[in-house]
Amino acid sequence: MSKEVLLIEDEPNIIEAIRFILSRDGWVVHTHSDGTTAFEKITEKQPDVIILDVMLPGRSGFDILHDVRSVSERPDIPVLMLTAKGQSKDRARAEELGVSKFMSKPFSNTDVLAAVRELAGQ
Repeated sequence: MSKEVLLIEDEPNIIEAIRFILSRDGWVVHTHSDGTTAFEKITEKQPDVIILDVMLPGRSGFDILHDVRSVSERPDIPVLMLTAKGQSKDRARAEELGVSKFMSKPFSNTDVLAAVRELAGQ
């Protein structure tokens, strides 16, 4: 059975790059681009791993991560957070909210694949 990842990202180039590398590795990749409805999509899909951008339209990745950790049915789901800012305060905030792994943009495809595999226990 394939593992599923939900990529919550609003940049089309990043969506396609991540979808390509994960699909080639056997992952089923679902995507979503709107922060406002992202938590509902997480609840609907129940993925094995979430890749979550910090800056999204509607709601921030931090708000969504807070919801995943505090009100979701699976508060322990692995979350890889991506950010273009990469500032230490963003990393600290993500860690306070319970992020599983944090990665700054730009990132290498190899690093994303390795992080997702690690989070899924592969």
